[in-house]
Amino acid sequence: MTETPHRPLSPHLQVWRWHVTMAASILHRVSGVGLAVGMLMVVAWLACLKAGPDVYAGFAAFSGSWFGLIVWIGVSWAAFYHLASGIRHLIWDAGVGFALAVANAMSWASIGFSVGGTAVFWFLLMRAGVL
Repeated sequence: MTETPHRPLSPHLQVWRWHVTMAASILHRVSGVGLAVGMLMVVAWLACLKAGPDVYAGFAAFSGSWFGLIVWIGVSWAAFYHLASGIRHLIWDAGVGFALAVANAMSWASIGFSVGGTAVFWFLLMRAGVL
């Protein structure tokens, strides 16, 4: 009787090749966590608004700082990516787009939409003088 070699039961990171649909799946989860952080920021904003002008001024100073802007830009990217990725999943739920080329294109489109949407959103905010 021959003995079978010990192999992992599922693909391992050392033998798995990264591809865009895998990255898109991971980014979907990351953007969901980013949206949860964003909700905490919105709740903090509302709480500071209710607490009065002095407390709100502190929140506004944090939000306008370089770190605060990075957080808000990250939250807006998460919103754009999660939206695009959610639409991609809705299309897949309809049973369409499973061909490798189509799935890859939709994944790249989700990533591109999130970066472009975030850039346009912040450009418009800055142009309107909000920042």
